[in-house]
Amino acid sequence: MLHVPSERLRRQCLEVLRHWGMSAEHAAVTADILSETDLRGVESHGISMLPVYDGMRDKKLNMQPDIRVVRDTPVAALIDADNALGHVPSRMAVDLVIEKAARMGVAVVCVCRSAHFGAAGCYTDMIADAGLIGIATTSARGITMVPTFGTEPVFGTNPISVAAPAGRHPNFNLDMATTPVAMNKLRVYALKGKTLPEGWAYDAQGRPERDPDRAYRTRRLAPLGGTRETGGHKGYGLAMVVNILSATLAGTPFQPLRVKREGADTPDNIGHFFLAIDPKLFRAGGEFEHDMEEMIDFLHAQTPSDPAQPVLVPGDPEHEERARRMADGVPIPPGLAEQIREVCRRCNAAYVLEGE
Repeated sequence: MLHVPSERLRRQCLEVLRHWGMSAEHAAVTADILSETDLRGVESHGISMLPVYDGMRDKKLNMQPDIRVVRDTPVAALIDADNALGHVPSRMAVDLVIEKAARMGVAVVCVCRSAHFGAAGCYTDMIADAGLIGIATTSARGITMVPTFGTEPVFGTNPISVAAPAGRHPNFNLDMATTPVAMNKLRVYALKGKTLPEGWAYDAQGRPERDPDRAYRTRRLAPLGGTRETGGHKGYGLAMVVNILSATLAGTPFQPLRVKREGADTPDNIGHFFLAIDPKLFRAGGEFEHDMEEMIDFLHAQTPSDPAQPVLVPGDPEHEERARRMADGVPIPPGLAEQIREVCRRCNAAYVLEGE
């Protein structure tokens, strides 16, 4: 297992993205978000996505897009990503939603004609760092979730993230798929030679699938909650809510219908949704953060079932992992290192993960 300093990992991303034809500005934004994602331990959405993006480049991605605002009001905007990777238009959307919410107290910005944008929690953290409550959702490129009572997948992992400033604590940050895991987490398990936990994925007969390679190929994830008896209908319902906010509101298609009408090799045309709320609309300055501190202190003080594992709040694991990886480097499995080496070979980029 390699342990790569975050700046070297960022340089590797930047090297590949520039050789793919991205502008220096767009590559820098994308590399920043990819490396930050790996620092947080969200390995399914960081540098491991480069081989996936490499396979999308020819028919799905525009590496020199004209990203622009196509609708604009004091409290809302719509950004056309022009089939770019989603990181740059999403960063633009976050900057715009923060600017509007700082003036108006609340704002919504949607993105259409986009592609995979990485980890939703990176964007909501940016909003929370500005002193605002942030909500982000996105429709998904893959069709992977089997609906309650169904047999074939209809939704993607359709993630949602909510973040809020928490005073002397790190930001509260819930970042979750509406499936048990993101699809690329199956690849991460395969790269590490690990067996899937039961309840993450199904086979064609609806039985639990434990082999990560096979699960990644067949692409049948359960909804969050699993079966109807264990609450899977709630995960399925949340996936539909995310699609309404991210895709239907932004004017992007429902993915199974897009594939049926246009074919699987056309641009994914997914949508993103970003909402920012200023707590000062409702509270005097600092009161919201004070109450967040009290709530988090109370939760941290709860008696744990295992003394070695204290009670956490959403965001704690990522903040702790980030501190570890800043000190020790980002772990890169040998299989992933070889995939990145092959991506570099294909585009004539320098391979810099292993040393200077």
